[in-house]
Amino acid sequence: MFLFLTVVQALITILLVVVILIQKSEGGGLGVGGSPSGFMSARGAADFMTRMTQILGGLFVALSILLAALAVKSGSAQTVDDSLNRAVPTAPVSAPADPLGKTTAPAATNSPAPAAPLDPLAGAAKK
Repeated sequence: MFLFLTVVQALITILLVVVILIQKSEGGGLGVGGSPSGFMSARGAADFMTRMTQILGGLFVALSILLAALAVKSGSAQTVDDSLNRAVPTAPVSAPADPLGKTTAPAATNSPAPAAPLDPLAGAAKK
């Protein structure tokens, strides 16, 4: 149902764009200015293209609200996939194989002792 209404929404959008683009421009956007027989007059309001724009615009808004309500209703039952957040057991890391067949000693795992502080006055005080 949702997919069908989305396709209908796309078709209405295309029709609305086409109807708007083929209308005659009368200047003065939103009915401001223009000729007396323009958008706001009785003759302009009864024009087929104006009526078609109003009908398609109303259908577009109604379908947008309906699709939003359907998306909220169907989306509330779903959960977020958290499979990436789960700990994945890993295999122990081994040393890479030597291509020449030589055996190498594993690297030391103990960290070196912390270095002495780099305070120049501390060394001068001991002398």
